[in-house]
Amino acid sequence: MNVATLHRCRLIVDPPGDAAWNMAVDELLASRVAEAGEPGCTLRFYQWEKPTLSLGYFQSIPPEYQAKVERGGLSLVRRTSGGGAILHDRELTYSLVVALDHPLAADAETLYRRCHAALVAVLARHHVSAMLAEQRDARPPTEQPFLCFERRAPGDVVVGPSKVAGSAQRRQRQSILQHGSILLSRSADAPQVPGLREIASFEGSPESLARELQTELAVQLQLAFVVHPLDEMERTAAVALAQGKYGSAAWNFAR
Repeated sequence: MNVATLHRCRLIVDPPGDAAWNMAVDELLASRVAEAGEPGCTLRFYQWEKPTLSLGYFQSIPPEYQAKVERGGLSLVRRTSGGGAILHDRELTYSLVVALDHPLAADAETLYRRCHAALVAVLARHHVSAMLAEQRDARPPTEQPFLCFERRAPGDVVVGPSKVAGSAQRRQRQSILQHGSILLSRSADAPQVPGLREIASFEGSPESLARELQTELAVQLQLAFVVHPLDEMERTAAVALAQGKYGSAAWNFAR
């Protein structure tokens, strides 16, 4: 690789956070990525403190899941990205934000597929035969399952018939935000959806997978990562956003 073609990208690896905090940080990063002095690209890996249902931006919550949320068995948050709902539990989650004037923003579909190709390459090194799905779910939208991992779309990462990773994008005024989830193991709150452990006996931890995926994404996207955790001003802004938006019923039950 020609070193001159590498693009600087901020890297954040966070410990497990609650639902509102995780979404607030992603929105904050998406709003700041185009600011002067920023590299125009941020990759963040994170996890979840407790099982969390994240709704796609346009989704309503079915009664059976709403009951679990009301009983306190699940956290709930609405994403700004679209797609189906995700039961975040035993997984690795990432967000990738690129400013609209960044080279990676020129072709959003290619960005999506390269991120998933990086995961396929990492899994291959662990003798897991994954590939990108090519067929879209043939069912009409009104008949598709509520959970994202029970749906199929071109570019999803599959192992045999099972989907193990999916992403959703949202183009905003200043940036493209891509959310992605990699399902490591089955959740008791979504037992119908197996993870990599059940499908392929993959025993990698979220932390080790994040390190390997970071290395592969650097190759696939021609990036040079610069570790830069949230500073105090960013943390203060994220707390306000978590409390004022993502922790509110007005946002989460908007539909």
